[in-house]
Amino acid sequence: MKLTLGAVATLALTLTFLQPQTANAVAETAPDIPISNVTAHLAQFQQIANANGGNRASGRPGFTASLNYIRGKLDAAGYTTRVQSFSGGSNLIADWRGGPAGPVLMLGAHLDGVSAGAAINDNASGSGALLEVALTLAARNPTLTKHVRFGWWGAEEQGLVGSRYYVQNGGAQGVEAYLNFDMISSRNAGYFVYDDDATLRQAFTEYFTSIGVQPDPDREGDGRSDHASFKNAGVRVGGLATGAGAIKTAAQAAKWGGTANAPFDSCYHRACDTYPANVNTTALDRNTDAIAHALWKLAVGSENPPADDYTISVNPASASVDPGGTATTTVSTQVSSGQAQSVTLSASGVPAGVSVTFSPATITAGQSSTVTIATTAGTAPGTYPIGVNGDGASADRSASFSLTVAGDTGGGTWVAYTSYAAGDVVTYQGSSYRCLQAHTSLPGWEPTNVPALWARV
Repeated sequence: MKLTLGAVATLALTLTFLQPQTANAVAETAPDIPISNVTAHLAQFQQIANANGGNRASGRPGFTASLNYIRGKLDAAGYTTRVQSFSGGSNLIADWRGGPAGPVLMLGAHLDGVSAGAAINDNASGSGALLEVALTLAARNPTLTKHVRFGWWGAEEQGLVGSRYYVQNGGAQGVEAYLNFDMISSRNAGYFVYDDDATLRQAFTEYFTSIGVQPDPDREGDGRSDHASFKNAGVRVGGLATGAGAIKTAAQAAKWGGTANAPFDSCYHRACDTYPANVNTTALDRNTDAIAHALWKLAVGSENPPADDYTISVNPASASVDPGGTATTTVSTQVSSGQAQSVTLSASGVPAGVSVTFSPATITAGQSSTVTIATTAGTAPGTYPIGVNGDGASADRSASFSLTVAGDTGGGTWVAYTSYAAGDVVTYQGSSYRCLQAHTSLPGWEPTNVPALWARV
């Protein structure tokens, strides 16, 4: 992965157009996921644990905060999300609105951790990587041959409770294959690919081969993670891991580097499983790109776009208001191929205390509509990405509007090892930046380097 820092996170302030593929389209190349976006999620999970008793165990406040963090980003990106509650925890399910109704390719990771600590490798690593892949899918909006669904499971550490509850209550219906990601940033990393299904294994293996890494079949995780719930229901399964408490052999160390005769993760289920101390960014980087590669290979097609198609945009693409204020923008459409079609407009990712109205709410491609975004006095300060969605007769298209609600903010010059809250404004190298996510800054996380955390204002 190139270490570019252009954020695909939904908090980016730039407008993202979801363009249709051109005629005679070929299958889109899998994206190269910026590692900085993934580690920003891990940093957030660490902050959540710090603020909630030191852990993110299922049924506890840290787990709920982790789930809400992920759900907020997915909602803003245009996903249809739902929380499935069960005794002792909850699952988060997210369906992408593009593509066919079925068959379903599902990707999942357990979101909970043990009570001993922040549970960063086990399993903020899989959860964070999966979130960034989901956000990238939304930003690129490729043509899909399968319905894509994501799941973040609760109570895995209590015996796969969340994923088993999901499967037992009809969740596996229509799922053609399930891909699982549990511990993908072990410090003394191995590279393991589930070998339950040859086709799914090959989707991952060909990526690792392309970067000169030879993976091994996963044995340590057999039956021990959430893919077992789906496998027991007859669903094809695949996935990735970098090892837990098992010992790396001399042969594996010679092949992958690292320390022979030592655990893959010496902090497995221990309080030292923290960010950034227990994260191997190289392994996390490679595995995240492998996830994207498999998703694109298995679910992204090469069909031509609809005969009747259009583009959508908003101008201006951002606005800043005080609590209680109102902003307006114009959503415009343009016929890109074929005939004009009726388009119904809607908004997604609308935060509490904000309303969005369209005048008119239904237009014909080629026409425009005025969008009014109204806040209340109680709207929390911060920067919010709001999806502007067009539901057409033959195509759905989206754009993004960034709303900044002003308020009391921090100030001063950016300083490492300082806690910042969402909405805080700092100066760095002569420019002002607004904090997008609460975090404690670290060296290398300067506002110019981590656009998932800071936006220039």
